[in-house]
Amino acid sequence: MTTEPAAYTESLEIENPALLLALCGPRSELLGEVARESGAVVNLRGHTIYLSGDKADVQVAHRFLNDAVALVDRGVTVLPADVKRSLRGLREQPDRSLVELLQGTIVVGTKRRTIVPKTPAQRAYIEAIQSHDLTFGIGPAGTGKTYLAMAVAASLLLNKHVKRIILTRPAVEAGEKLGFLPGDLAEKVNPYLTPLYDALHDMLDFDRVQQMRERGQIEVAPLAFMRGRTLNDCFVILDEAQNATSEQMRMFLTRLGYGSKAVVTGDITQTDLPRGARSGLREAKSLLADVEGIRFCFFSDADVVRHVLVQKIILAYEKRDAELAKARAERDDQAPDAP
Repeated sequence: MTTEPAAYTESLEIENPALLLALCGPRSELLGEVARESGAVVNLRGHTIYLSGDKADVQVAHRFLNDAVALVDRGVTVLPADVKRSLRGLREQPDRSLVELLQGTIVVGTKRRTIVPKTPAQRAYIEAIQSHDLTFGIGPAGTGKTYLAMAVAASLLLNKHVKRIILTRPAVEAGEKLGFLPGDLAEKVNPYLTPLYDALHDMLDFDRVQQMRERGQIEVAPLAFMRGRTLNDCFVILDEAQNATSEQMRMFLTRLGYGSKAVVTGDITQTDLPRGARSGLREAKSLLADVEGIRFCFFSDADVVRHVLVQKIILAYEKRDAELAKARAERDDQAPDAP
């Protein structure tokens, strides 16, 4: 008769009730997610969290929870949505702590929330923006490219390191002919810049954002109207840059003046340009990759911080694209040579 080995166990005691509540969340949702994603059995009894199961699973779950306590104690919110990415990072990098993986550099602290990178790629992106005057963030939707750029911009503006934030985006749907739309310049392009405003309003009070706009500290500048300007002491964000033409991208990149930073974000797999038009983002990636002082940061499905379904959707489309590319390559190989 063989006896199954006893499950490996560890425990974590949290004496502060408020800290324990902040960590676990309503209905202990975070603990449930830790159990689901780590494979360990997680139980809360009194002020102690008990873990059991496979040794590797228990140890990674314990590392996560122990470090999460330190982060929550500092005022950082650890969400159930952070668990899967964080556990994967802890498994892949056993010598790193959750504090390093999740916190990295706190970008902007306001009364409403503290913004922190959620993945190593996001942390590297923030560090690149802070240390370079021109940064490209390239990757799929939901990876935080625009949101984190806005967070850094807001932080620099609030700390008076720049005088203005300038938001720009190609208005592909209107063919850049914004004069046909009603309203002033800001009203014409607002529909295209909603994601940037969403990010700002998530970090700063609505009234504060409106006040900054009235003072000219936050400016809306459609890409088509940037020609001829020199932007000094600004933080400029070009969003959805895959929809900028080659000529528009060249024009934009040569607007950067003294004391300014620019961040260019986009997803080269989702270009909406007319057939035959060259994507300025794709071309810049090829032309400027080795230029000193410019940094390219790349994101993958592992960096998606939206709903968990977004990551699955991205993977499904990437699989489809790979299959289509393979099929095209096979057709080309089988095609008879021209006489």
